[in-house]
Amino acid sequence: MHPVDTLGRPIRDLRISVTDRCNFRCSYCMPKSVFGQGYRFMDRKELLTFEELERVARTFVALGVEKIRLTGGEPLLRRELERLVERLATIDGLDVTLTTNASLLARKARVLRDAGLGRVNVSLDSLDDPTFRSMNDVDFPVERVLEGIAAASSVGLPVKVNAVVKRGVNDAGVVDMARYFRGTGHTLRFIEYMDVGSTNGWRLDDVVPAAEIVERIDAVFPLEPVEASYRGEVAQRYRYRDGAGEIGVISSVTQPFCGDCTRARISAEGKLYTCLFALRGTDLRALLRSGASDEDLRDAVAGVWTRRTDRYSEIRTERTSELPRIEMSYIGG
Repeated sequence: MHPVDTLGRPIRDLRISVTDRCNFRCSYCMPKSVFGQGYRFMDRKELLTFEELERVARTFVALGVEKIRLTGGEPLLRRELERLVERLATIDGLDVTLTTNASLLARKARVLRDAGLGRVNVSLDSLDDPTFRSMNDVDFPVERVLEGIAAASSVGLPVKVNAVVKRGVNDAGVVDMARYFRGTGHTLRFIEYMDVGSTNGWRLDDVVPAAEIVERIDAVFPLEPVEASYRGEVAQRYRYRDGAGEIGVISSVTQPFCGDCTRARISAEGKLYTCLFALRGTDLRALLRSGASDEDLRDAVAGVWTRRTDRYSEIRTERTSELPRIEMSYIGG
């Protein structure tokens, strides 16, 4: 059974948050003003266990999921995460990936690769050290992120680099980032600053449209568009005309792609969300811990998906932007 939602969208991608904790305090995700000293993060017993996460993963694969991305918070803060990767890597036909800020990647890259991880996505918003330290808001140096990327590459893990672009903050460095990663084999992706959650002070004026990013890079390093490789690919891809690699832009604000969205998300304590901008989720942890059968779990997930109507980015208005959405750090980006 491979269910589709009310708009005919199948379920192909699952993003699993393994922890709500992070060691960065990026203003667009986990600002110190909210997630500072005294903020209560989840107790370990509230998190889904690795056994429960594997069961959830197998349920989604049975419903058509082909790729699982582990997220957070910062997923490498979850102890012995490689044990979960090892479990998921035994599921036939499943692509297991990880999104990380790379602060711990240098020491974990080899064990993750050996466990069966297929790829890492590294969040890196600027190559300018003062800018990067300011954006992560914990004075973390950019050089250590670059060391993590190098470590992943050295053990054979493909790397994608993701940069959230905010006007007047880091947009001046877009071309510098393209220049740095050209010819390295790493794919660089620029993400429009999104109104995820309700604590990041998002304003439309802070968004640098994907088209503007492409135009800036194309003026220095000529680009040409690349066809999407599968339905639901979130990034619009461009390759350098001289063959030095490619970039991607994710334009969920200025050019929404809801119509082809095939992603579901599981929060660290086991709630299922069918949109990054969701208001509420479905509690799978309660089902898992109540003795529900595999069939019961599949039916519950399929039921949620077939009722799905989400297309927030396509209908973004002043009214919808003021709704109390789930925070990115909680739902996993």
